[in-house]
Amino acid sequence: MTAPADLLAFIPTHPAPPALNSDDIQVRWVMPELFHDLPIDAGDDDETIRRLEELAAAALPGAGEEDRTRFAMICALGFDELRAFGAEYAAIGVIAVENTPCTGTVFATLMDSPDCDGISAQVKAIVSSLREMSNHEVSELELPCGAAVSHIGTRDQRLVGDFTETGEDLLFSTSFIRVYVPLPNGTTLTMELSTPTMVGWDTFSTMFGNIVSSIRLFSAEGTPLITSETTA
Repeated sequence: MTAPADLLAFIPTHPAPPALNSDDIQVRWVMPELFHDLPIDAGDDDETIRRLEELAAAALPGAGEEDRTRFAMICALGFDELRAFGAEYAAIGVIAVENTPCTGTVFATLMDSPDCDGISAQVKAIVSSLREMSNHEVSELELPCGAAVSHIGTRDQRLVGDFTETGEDLLFSTSFIRVYVPLPNGTTLTMELSTPTMVGWDTFSTMFGNIVSSIRLFSAEGTPLITSETTA
C-alpha cells in the first residue's frame, strides 16, 4: 500500500458520509471515479430505485436496459449483507479485466474499539482476535493516518436462483481485504473491499490500497490527526 509523498499537501476530496463523522473526529478518504455510491442510506423505496437506476446507467453506460436492470437488482440484493456488516457507506466498481466483467464492493463503518488503552494495544488486540477466529492473513500496517490492521481472506456467499442460468441458488467464493483503523475516541474505522471475480483481484486490491492510504483523520476543529504520533 503506497502513500502520497507529501502528507500535508494532500487534500481529501471524498468526505465520509455524516454517519461516519463523530463529534470529535472526522474521517475522509478518496474513492476512484469508477466506484459508484450504493444507496444504502436511501430514505424510501422510490429513492432507492431512482438511485439504483442512476447507478446502473453510470456503471454500465453501453449496456441495454435489461442488463442495467439486472445489475441494479443484484446490487440491491447485497444491501442486507452490507447492513449486517454495519456499513454506513458503500460503493461498487465495475471493470473489465482480460475481457471479463469484474465487480468490487467497498464499504465503511465505525465499530467499538477493543477495551484497552492506546492505539498500539488496540491494534494488537484486533490482530489477536482475528487470528483466533480464522487462519486468514492478518497483519499490522502503518497508513499515513496511523496504525492499522489488515485482514485478507475469503468467504462463501449465495446468489438466489432468480439470477442464475439454472434457476438454482449459486454458492460462490468472495475474496476480501478488510482494514481496521483504531481512532483516539474509542471507535475503529473499518473498511473492506470484496470481489467475487478473482481475475480482477489484483486491480481491485491495488485500488483499495490507494483508498485506505488516502484516509485522513481530523479533529472537530479541523486539525489533522495521525494516530501513531498522537498516541506515542
